[in-house]
Amino acid sequence: MKTRYTSLVSVKKNIMQRSERALQAANANLNSATAALEISLSELATIEAPSSGKISDYLSSRVLLDAQRNLIKHNEEWVSFAKTQIKEAQERLKADMIEYEKFHYLDLEEIKEILRKRKIQEAKDLDEIALMTYDKKNQGRKAS
Repeated sequence: MKTRYTSLVSVKKNIMQRSERALQAANANLNSATAALEISLSELATIEAPSSGKISDYLSSRVLLDAQRNLIKHNEEWVSFAKTQIKEAQERLKADMIEYEKFHYLDLEEIKEILRKRKIQEAKDLDEIALMTYDKKNQGRKAS
């Protein structure tokens, strides 16, 4: 049954579903960021500083450690950004769900009202038919 809210409910539902997909994408992004951070941390643990050798070996090891630390810092920022994105997506989804539920409720209430009016009209129609039938029976008895 269509009401004046039916098309709006459909639009709000599409918006809510889009927000759900955005939240899922943000969660996937966080999982990727977390995995990248774990990998970069484990790679840092595998880098060993030379205990003897040329100064160039020490310098190259130091550059490698600095690069790995920078990668870890970048991945930590990525995780932080992904968590922020998730919070924003959750808030947006919550607002969209509230909007959808509000219009869905209004749609259902209008349907209930339409059904109630139909029921009342049907009862009136039945009463009218009963009166007409009763009048015909009474007129037929009076004529006899």
